[in-house]
Amino acid sequence: MQRRTAEWFRDRLLGAFGPPPDPTADPLETLVLTILSQNTNDANRDRAYASLLERFGTLDRVACAGEADIAAAVRVAGLQSQKARTIREVLGRIRDAAGALDLGFLERMAPDDAFGWLLDSHGIGTKTASIVLLFSFGQPFFPVDTHVGRVLRRVGAIPPSGDAFRHAAAALPRDPRLLSDLHLLLIQLGRTLCRPRRPACSSCPLVARCEHGRSQGKENHEAE
Repeated sequence: MQRRTAEWFRDRLLGAFGPPPDPTADPLETLVLTILSQNTNDANRDRAYASLLERFGTLDRVACAGEADIAAAVRVAGLQSQKARTIREVLGRIRDAAGALDLGFLERMAPDDAFGWLLDSHGIGTKTASIVLLFSFGQPFFPVDTHVGRVLRRVGAIPPSGDAFRHAAAALPRDPRLLSDLHLLLIQLGRTLCRPRRPACSSCPLVARCEHGRSQGKENHEAE
């Protein structure tokens, strides 16, 4: 995808939805929130994080807590045992690497090395690692979740099959501000209009350059 096409997508989405809210920039908070967000909605993620801090006070105390206690605190987000193990292990790994709960050492690493370090943590995948590096450190990694992958495939920005994260990384410009806006706006589009079933193509701001939208329009025209 050429830069001007990516910017066209971003500008059309901004016109439709307005500027996306700035996510938290604190690396540790971003990391834990993203772990909690897996397979749940934003409201349950936020409730789980608030419950975690209410129970333990700080992430330092979370790092010293037992998995069962962490799981009980984040139950509202679902998959609580899995998430508790991931949170506890990654916080311990950070403390071992930095001597404290501080992810600042990632900023001193080459971006690909920082990405690899995060991926080496239990339960951390490309989406979580990309979110931390993009939103907390301004590195040009593009997180791909279910909504983003679906939209990018439908518009024809990436192939219909294969590793959506790798395809998106190869297709999109390495501009952190542009990637940040696109990620948040494509999620909003996927949740509201470009739904898994019955996408509202006629209302979509990207329909003029969307392969799926054009094919739907052609089918509807031929059916008339």
